[in-house]
Amino acid sequence: MTFMKKIGAAALAVACATLPVHAETWDMPTPYPDATFHTANIHDFAKDVADKTGGALDIKVHSAGSLFKHPEISKAVRSGQVPIGEFFLSLLNNDNPAFGADSLPFLATSYGDAEKLWAAQKDTIDALLDKQGLMALYAVPWPPQGLYTTKEIKTVDDLKGMKFRTYNATLEQFATLAGAAPTQVEVPDIPQAFTTGRVEAMITSPSTGANSKAWDFLSHYTDIQAWLPKNIVVVNKRSFRRLDDATQKAVLEAAAAAEARGWEMSKAETAAKVAVLKENGITVVEPSAELMDGLKAIGAQMLADWNASAGAEGETLLNAYQN
Repeated sequence: MTFMKKIGAAALAVACATLPVHAETWDMPTPYPDATFHTANIHDFAKDVADKTGGALDIKVHSAGSLFKHPEISKAVRSGQVPIGEFFLSLLNNDNPAFGADSLPFLATSYGDAEKLWAAQKDTIDALLDKQGLMALYAVPWPPQGLYTTKEIKTVDDLKGMKFRTYNATLEQFATLAGAAPTQVEVPDIPQAFTTGRVEAMITSPSTGANSKAWDFLSHYTDIQAWLPKNIVVVNKRSFRRLDDATQKAVLEAAAAAEARGWEMSKAETAAKVAVLKENGITVVEPSAELMDGLKAIGAQMLADWNASAGAEGETLLNAYQN
């Protein structure tokens, strides 16, 4: 009996040695469905964290706003309701205009410019998030934003009176300046909003258009390449500091890999999803010179307004980007 007890104790010790010490689960709310490349990248990030920590930290992804709705995610992480989350960076524009720099129309319209803007923006964003008890892990851009409509758009005047889907203060201003009627609609609600006539136009990425099956409820995609807004993944600083040094290092390494991977995924996504739109009957058109002139005039006005309201932080950011 004593011999058997010793054997049992030894087996239990071996089993315990193979288990992760202080295993912890982090719930992570995200706003977009699993088919969205941002969410796919997050699943890879979570797997990397689990692999690098030997299972000591398990990040459980709650996609498509299933745990918290998109506008609530940053607040949930800030308050400690969840330790980590993803959201659209410019949703924090009302907290400080610097958060919305990447959604300014025609400021950065290529991946190269978007990388320069993020490099100029990051220190300011880090400092602002730090004041909220948050820390940025990584950010990834959407493909260049295009104009989706239920009819052909040749000039800005064609947008007047149209019900225009918005998702942040910057886009509300854009719609208003274009003479359209801004209407707040989150991504999961886009098909219903168009089908019921609640909205007739939107500016969003080829990814969102294809994933929403835009061909079921609208007819035209105009490739205006207006801006490349970013999603950001943040962590609650208190939650991060409670991790041991090795786990913190693993999270940061996985985040760096996710950022690099995500930018490449975004680039590949652009051509692929525009092709999907065409294949499914959307009329994909290059914008007329008259339309672009009108849109860029709106963008110039918005940049001037932003610069006037963004203060010293905005001036520093813009100078860093432009120089």
